[in-house]
Amino acid sequence: MFSNKSLRNLIVPLIIEQMLAVTIGIADTVMVSSCGEAAVSGISLVDSINFLLIMIFTSLATGGAVIASQYIGRGERYNACLAAKQLFYAILALSTLLGALAIVFRNLALRMIFGAIEPDVMANAQIYFLLSAVSYPFLGVYNAGAALFRAMGDSKTSMYISILMNVLNVGGNALLIFVFSLGVAGAATASLISRIVGAAAVTVLLLNRNRTIYYDALHKFEIKWSMIKSILQIGVPNGLENSIFQIGKILVASIVAGFGTVSITANAVAGNLASIQIIPGQAIGMAMITVVGQCVGAKDYDGVKKYTKKLMLLAFVATWVMTAFMLLFSRNILSFYALSPETAELTLDVFIVHGVCCIVIWPFAFTLPNALRAANDVRFTMLVSLFSMWIFRIAFSYILAVYFDMGVIGIWVAMCIDWLCRAIFFVVRFARGKWKSISYI
Repeated sequence: MFSNKSLRNLIVPLIIEQMLAVTIGIADTVMVSSCGEAAVSGISLVDSINFLLIMIFTSLATGGAVIASQYIGRGERYNACLAAKQLFYAILALSTLLGALAIVFRNLALRMIFGAIEPDVMANAQIYFLLSAVSYPFLGVYNAGAALFRAMGDSKTSMYISILMNVLNVGGNALLIFVFSLGVAGAATASLISRIVGAAAVTVLLLNRNRTIYYDALHKFEIKWSMIKSILQIGVPNGLENSIFQIGKILVASIVAGFGTVSITANAVAGNLASIQIIPGQAIGMAMITVVGQCVGAKDYDGVKKYTKKLMLLAFVATWVMTAFMLLFSRNILSFYALSPETAELTLDVFIVHGVCCIVIWPFAFTLPNALRAANDVRFTMLVSLFSMWIFRIAFSYILAVYFDMGVIGIWVAMCIDWLCRAIFFVVRFARGKWKSISYI
């Protein structure tokens, strides 16, 4: 179903898009670091909450993409388009609700989760959280549209929109932070504007009836509960998995918050840099949704195994190359941040721990499960993730970071133990082929 050329055309734009997203995130942090470490710390704490809420509706977008991919594999274009319309309504409603709740309860949430953090960090966090929450509906609509473009194998379009959004974000940051001196508020406002433009662009493009998947008359409100149920059967377990994962990260962030501003900042910067290492694996995992989803829709199970093996090999090779490059130039990269010597050294230590584990384990733990999700085996991936998160990442974070006094390093070692657990379960599950007997359409 997929030639090497079609796979390349699908994956390369995804890698570029992910690279842009991460590097722009780093550029944001570098720009904000000029406002002080309290600003960087405030943003990093809020982002741990942001990711939790955003993961909920991005998981719903994944559910819609899986269902649409399977309909395309069956040759049922009408149903694929109808599923896309249901996804748009559902994700707009959910992201708007989450945004409203975040606006109303943001101060309470920050105090309850992070406790007595330094006043200047809290002030920055409150500003950033408010403007982030306003952007949720626009980000939800954009994610739904981008997922649908990937479902039809057109990752170039979502890449172009991502480029536009990132240019607006960086330009807005430069203007609002350095010219108007708005600090954290400037960074959040630039992100809000870019997300509004991205949502508008992706929606307008999907109104084109010549596309394989398109939005058919969104103004004519039409609910198909059977399709929404199918989307939710994929999206809800995936959303619970990602949400619990982010809750675990928030709990871990609360541990880090107790270590002081140096540890908070080092953890945030290391997280930015570590996210670059996993870009190839993430992009290939996104492609896995399209490829495996269409193969499952066509009941081509040999194709599922063939393409999964091919994509996993590619994920490992690309991750090795990226990680080796990042580790080789790690000190040069850190020089772009306005960090104290103590913070810079701690960041480097954390970054090395992540890099070593990344080249050995990460694709098995996070790229491979996308093949299971695209084959409807979402409950298993959810249960494994919940078990591994609570037993290994959270429990071992307390044990290593607090009891053995390893600090932030202990947090990241616990994370690698979590990866190993996930990898073992997912490899065994895929090899046994249980996913062949699961269907939601």
